[in-house]
Amino acid sequence: MTHTEKRRYLIKALLSEMPQYRDMEIPENTEEQKRLLRSLMNIRSPRPVGSEFLKIQDEYLSEEVRKKGITDSDTLSASPINNHLVLWRGDITTLKIDAIVNAANSALRGCFVPCHSCVDNIIHSVSGIQLRLACDKMMTEQGYDEPTGKAKITPAFNLPCRYVLHTVGPIVHGLLTKNHCRQLADCYRSCMELAADNGLKSIAFCCISTGEFHFPQKKAAEIAVQTVADFLQTDERIERVIFNVFKQEDYDIYKRLLG
Repeated sequence: MTHTEKRRYLIKALLSEMPQYRDMEIPENTEEQKRLLRSLMNIRSPRPVGSEFLKIQDEYLSEEVRKKGITDSDTLSASPINNHLVLWRGDITTLKIDAIVNAANSALRGCFVPCHSCVDNIIHSVSGIQLRLACDKMMTEQGYDEPTGKAKITPAFNLPCRYVLHTVGPIVHGLLTKNHCRQLADCYRSCMELAADNGLKSIAFCCISTGEFHFPQKKAAEIAVQTVADFLQTDERIERVIFNVFKQEDYDIYKRLLG
């Protein structure tokens, strides 16, 4: 089965699960097919799926990751003021590292909006539907939404990292408060502790809460760097922390903080 045939197979399988879409025609354009596949994965509720589907999905997604290119975190240059900290601008789903951090919502089952630009949607789309299934099992057993500032760990499935750490950042409506700042610091601290407790040595943080949750970027970066630096002073289990940014504005902010 070629890469294109695998994509069409996955689309057909997902369409067949949804009666309202069973008669939908698959577009001929490759990019339109990719967008349709991601949309169907995004809206799919967490329910069992066959082993053949997972096998083909894993082969397809792994090849997509390979085509994008994988960045080994060990090759990235450290900050001149702290050799445990790294600033990197790039796609977090292409990073080979022990764990990446997902800025999740409190349901912790991923973003259901088709092709949404949030990091939660992007991570789930690249990882595959197993990530939503793993999160659903974990949250069903927990029995309540994930509190702000806490963190959970799952396998990374088709991502080049080993694990995904899911944390729920504070949502800022109106003025920024001390409680918002404390909650954001809790997110970074919880992820560091969870990674260390699971024997992980390296972790990459996205910019938690600064997108859809509207936390001011500069203040968020200051909290991130200070909280991580403080943790590393008292706990040596984590050897490398990457601050992953996507926007130039965030890169400039972190660059000033990290020298």
